[in-house]
Parts: sequence; C-alpha cells; structure tokens
Amino acid sequence: MTRQGETRVYVGLGSNQGDRVSHIRQALSAIASLPGVCALRSSSVYETRPMGPQDQPDFLNAVCRFDYTGSAASLLQQLQSIERGHGRQQGGPRWGMRPLDLDILLYGEELIDTPDLQVPHAGLGMRSFVLWPLAELSPGLHVPGLGSVESLRRNCQHFGIRVHEEG
Repeated sequence: MTRQGETRVYVGLGSNQGDRVSHIRQALSAIASLPGVCALRSSSVYETRPMGPQDQPDFLNAVCRFDYTGSAASLLQQLQSIERGHGRQQGGPRWGMRPLDLDILLYGEELIDTPDLQVPHAGLGMRSFVLWPLAELSPGLHVPGLGSVESLRRNCQHFGIRVHEEG
C-alpha cells in the first residue's frame, strides 16, 4: 500500500549486450537510490529470445516495483540517465541490441500518452518478458485499459521465456 503522495510504479529492465546480469543488478541498485524511490522489489530475471531481429543475443529481463514521490516525466529522465551510464545510445535500431533498456510500464493507474512517454507501456499486453515478471511481483495486478496481468499472460506470445539460471 502506498502512502499519501506516493505512486506505485513498475519498471521493466532488459539487457542483451555485455554483462547482462551485471547491467540488470546495477540498474536495480541505481533505481533504488533515486530520490523519491522507496520499497523497491524486483522479480526473478527471465531470459527470452529477441522480440525483433533474431541475429542478436537473448535478452535478460526483470521488472521492479516501487513507490515513488516524483512525476513520471522526472522518473523517465532519471531512467534514461541510468541507461546512458551503461552505454545505451539513443536512436539505435528498433528492437536492436542494447546494454540496458529501462521502461516505465505502469505509473499508478495513470494513462499517459505524450511524445516521450506512453503508460501503460506500448505492447505491454503482448510481451511475456514483461507479463511473467509482473505476475510474479503482483499476481492480481490490473493494467489500466488492458485487464488483468493473468489474462494478458495467457494470451501472449512466449518468446521462449524461462527463468535465467546463473551459472
């Protein structure tokens, strides 16, 4: 339960370039230390085939949930700064390789549609690498405008999703 002035936020994390596990772990640590972030929890790390071009490494994905006291636009800027710190280049090919990808999936019950940010995140309802970790963190979660995470999960393409086993 969030306190007055806080918004429950879900952020998707992805990496398929470099030390994928390290990128995810460091990003979680960086998000947890952002001003206004509290009570961060993260899902397991999942591995999936790429959604776009198949001539690239598999992705590692996770979702984190936290309570936040800032604006969605401010959070987006902070997440983009974390991405740049991991070598993410803006304007690369769509669905291409990337060391780190951070996406605001849900921002409370808000529906946001601006040139810079769409919440719920575009395609959320069709992506196993988002829906599986969301269901792990919040099984009864309802996605504004789309329905329950469980019903969405039953009807999406799987992309070979599996829990990532570190070895």
